[in-house]
This record gives sequence, C-alpha cells and structure tokens, in this order.
Amino acid sequence: MAVFSFEDETTYPVAPATLYKALVKDADNIVPKAVDSFKSVEIVEGNGGPGTIKKISFLEDGETKFVLHKIEAIDEANLGYSYSIVGGAALPDTAEKIAIDTKLSDGPNGGSVVKLSIKYHSKGDAPPNEDELKAGKAKSNALFKVIEAYLLANP
Repeated sequence: MAVFSFEDETTYPVAPATLYKALVKDADNIVPKAVDSFKSVEIVEGNGGPGTIKKISFLEDGETKFVLHKIEAIDEANLGYSYSIVGGAALPDTAEKIAIDTKLSDGPNGGSVVKLSIKYHSKGDAPPNEDELKAGKAKSNALFKVIEAYLLANP
C-alpha cells in the first residue's frame, strides 16, 4: 500500500467556531437540511466520538448511494477534526481509505481558514486517478459552500 498526501486551504466568511460547530457537532442535523442530495446520516458503530462509523446516504445521478465515514479524532479546543472515508461510493476501487485532517483558524474579516490534509491510502502502489481527485475536491468545496450559505441564512 502506498500513501499519497495532498494539502488544501480555503477561506470562508463564517467564523471558525461557528463553521466548526456546524461541520462537526451539528453536521448530522444540518447537512441533510442544507444539502438537498443528502438523505440521512446514521451511526452504524460507536457513540459519536473517535472510532464511530457513520453511514451518509445521498442521491447522485438519480440513485441513492452511501459513504462510510469513520471519525478518527475530534479536537474541539483547536478546531480540529479527523476522519476517514472507509467505504461506499466516495471510495474509489483503488483506495483502501482516504484520511482527511481538518483544521479551522481565524481568517480575514472574521471568517475562517480551513486547512485540509488528505492522505490517499491506495490498495497497491498506483497513484490516485487525477479525475477522481478533482471530483472529490469539487464535491468537498461544494459541501462547504452550501453549509456556508445555510449558516449565513440561519445565524
């Protein structure tokens, strides 16, 4: 198995603590309300803390799909959250898992800077497919933008 690492950083106009609360603490309730394609979030293993596995069901291309999301760490004091995609439609056939470390900090004009550190754990030594990476990044950015819009409309 090979591990390929990527970094990304984006700014949002929502304060870090507010964005963190929405994405980590309240995500199971907010995401299905804010994102039409998300149908449900259910805990399939664990109690909501590290080690918990969630099944997130969503509609894509007219078909209901799911992703398995495993919480690796929650660092509320430092606005950090780590999780892995361990199964389902968002996990390419070539990947064993995709680990994402998220860190929020103060951004310009009272907003947030979101830093993502992504580790793609492949099943072999082949690097991840560039198109899959671009599609994953686009979906992640779209999710953040929808959450941002929801928070701005529902302070």
